[in-house]
Amino acid sequence: MLSLGLPRGPVGVLCLGAHPDDIEIGCGGTLLRLGQRPSTCVSALVMSGTPERVAESRAALSALAGADDATFLGFPDGRLPSRWDDVKQALEDHAAGAATPDLVLAPRVDDAHQDHRLLGRLAPTVWRDSLVLHYEIPKWDGDVGQPTHYVGLSEQQARRKFELLDRHFPSQRGRDWWDEELFLGLMRVRGMECRHRYAEGFFATKVLVDIGDEHGDEHDSAASGDTQGGES
Repeated sequence: MLSLGLPRGPVGVLCLGAHPDDIEIGCGGTLLRLGQRPSTCVSALVMSGTPERVAESRAALSALAGADDATFLGFPDGRLPSRWDDVKQALEDHAAGAATPDLVLAPRVDDAHQDHRLLGRLAPTVWRDSLVLHYEIPKWDGDVGQPTHYVGLSEQQARRKFELLDRHFPSQRGRDWWDEELFLGLMRVRGMECRHRYAEGFFATKVLVDIGDEHGDEHDSAASGDTQGGES
């Protein structure tokens, strides 16, 4: 498959999550790869979380990608749609106080969970000049779809993702769906779809592809579509 890549040089990445562990579950393998990439700055904004869950997520984000710049807000779990105005304002305030990221990782716009769905739909309205890729979160509702973009992972990276999830989220170990088989299984299916051993799938609603000029020059803007589309 043809690969589209992030531009060379510094890249800013903002991860958005409705709850602690959304980001890590949805794109933890991608964060591992980003954390190994030179001159890449990863930050996070999470809309809710108890003190225990916030501590878990901070440790996981740091372990996955060295992302120590993480902001956690106090919105009620499961009730984000009832606070639409406040959520939108919080996102805009965060955007106004930071440099525009090249890449935003957010939940899917059609996620079955109302909190995920709202955050996914609002992200492109706030970060209009960034490439927004929407990650998927496996759940009881059975809402997995057909990704448009993939990030390929080695077996070591896929297993490392679950190792760090399980280590840093002890509060989730009692859930009947929380096991290595589920996480590796989904990553294996996504890998098969893009001819990698493992992968994480993403969904994009708008990507501008820069094909360069007749001399083969490339544009160095992630927002212009130098994305990990197809597979990477």
